[in-house]
Amino acid sequence: MAEVNWTKFALENISDIADFISKDSVSYAELFVRRIFEKVVILQDHPNSGRIVPEFENIHIRELIFGNYRIVYRLIDPGVDIITVHHSARLLSNSPLFDN
Repeated sequence: MAEVNWTKFALENISDIADFISKDSVSYAELFVRRIFEKVVILQDHPNSGRIVPEFENIHIRELIFGNYRIVYRLIDPGVDIITVHHSARLLSNSPLFDN
């Protein structure tokens, strides 16, 4: 079973998204956060299940799609690091995380 690790950056992404959603609905913001965490559980048993991120064409950088969001993660041994939770309308290449 692969270990799923959340980076500080990814957790900050979720917090920012939840803060934005909570302006309209606190309960929906809580539901969103819960479902994001539920979505990545699949990576424990199937870490390669996400597609390769097309912008980077790196077999170790993959993503799961959740609604309008991309959950980008990196395959590591013995698990995965969740790198970012990113709205699909925004360019991933503009993320400060991928400046290198």
